[in-house]
Amino acid sequence: MSLFSKAKERYKQFGERSRKSIFNIVLSFGAKGLSILIQLLIVPLTINYINPTQYGIWLTLSSIIAWIGFFDLGFGNGMRNKFAESKAKGNIELARQYVSTTYFAIGAIVLFLLVFVQLLNTFLSWPSILKVDTSFTRELRDVFAIVTLFFCFNMVFKLFKSLLIADQKPGIVSWIDVGGQLISLLVIYLLTQFSDGSLLKLALFYSGIPTITIMIVSMYAFKFSSYKQFAPRFRYVHKELIKDILGLGIQFFIIYLCMLLIFQIINIVISRELGPEYVTQYNIAYKYFNIAFSVMTIILSPFWSAFTEAYHKLDYEWMKKTKGVLEKVWLLEIVAVGLMMIISPWFYKVWIGDSVKVGTLLSLGMAIYILVQSIGAVYMQLINGIGTIRIQLIVYVIFALVALPLMQYSCRAFGLVGVLVAPSLVYFVQALLGKIQIEKIMNKTNTGVWNK
Repeated sequence: MSLFSKAKERYKQFGERSRKSIFNIVLSFGAKGLSILIQLLIVPLTINYINPTQYGIWLTLSSIIAWIGFFDLGFGNGMRNKFAESKAKGNIELARQYVSTTYFAIGAIVLFLLVFVQLLNTFLSWPSILKVDTSFTRELRDVFAIVTLFFCFNMVFKLFKSLLIADQKPGIVSWIDVGGQLISLLVIYLLTQFSDGSLLKLALFYSGIPTITIMIVSMYAFKFSSYKQFAPRFRYVHKELIKDILGLGIQFFIIYLCMLLIFQIINIVISRELGPEYVTQYNIAYKYFNIAFSVMTIILSPFWSAFTEAYHKLDYEWMKKTKGVLEKVWLLEIVAVGLMMIISPWFYKVWIGDSVKVGTLLSLGMAIYILVQSIGAVYMQLINGIGTIRIQLIVYVIFALVALPLMQYSCRAFGLVGVLVAPSLVYFVQALLGKIQIEKIMNKTNTGVWNK
């Protein structure tokens, strides 16, 4: 019997839930491999299209704009869990209502945000916020307006991706994302050939293309695919379900808002304390080592909704086996990241040449950060699927209160690598508490805060 035949027979022996997870992992690996290649190609293209300083400004401004996405109040993740729970219990009508109600609620939020943020933009002094030359004033204001517009639209259309993930199809989501990235790469390449460097053009195409891609895909799916039965319709909107979705969603919202304060201010702290060019150095190292975390994310993605289903069907044995497998995968990641650390100087040289220098200490700090982030993600992904996220919320709130001063102090004391202290501590604590909580859940000893 061939190796392929043995693998096929082994695959058939798994339960339906495990087969879905394995299929989506394999599907996602193909998409993510292409996505990583695209991201590696886009970085030097973008730096050469503008310059390292402007690229640092672009990254910092993009981080600020990404904050808008956190104001969905957790509806996306709330819908994700409620949809998966409804399907697990066979209540398709309720699943339809959750989808339509979520689209209605997010649409209302986006309309308000779009008007408010565009008005606010006319009063903000971006050169003062980013500590850059005043000559960027008009350009930064226009860039913010364009990216904000597309980002708000994306908040609505990306709900379809949450629906797919809730239906245990993250592999399809990966290919949707990679399609938008591929078109973006082509457009940015054409810009480098036929256009002078412009932050405005970069913003227009880099943020617009992914939004338009998911818009077209979701509209097609709701019209012609099996997801037609879940297409948003006003008759399925039930305002009383908003409270039900937000019951869990608001906790996700607070968590993500705290994550915003902890992680999204990194570029701002670096820009203000060290300068925009250091933002570029940091992000080069991050994009390289984030390849390892991206692989871990591919593996983890199917298990959020799979754990939702397993928990509501009381399949604790499957949950225990799955946790053990994912912990072993993390041990393999340690080896992979170690190899990435060894070859990092050569990789940077081939990837970006001499345009940006990345120090060994920064690479080592980033490697450690990615490993801590990955083990934290293992437990948080499983717990998120179950919905008992109160401990996560408490940890993030505490760290959000101290993140800025801690990051500023560590950056001044240790340089660029110092900004990794706060986020690394967050994931270390989450991993420690997450392991305790998930074991309590599976052993049915999760009482008090461990069950909220």
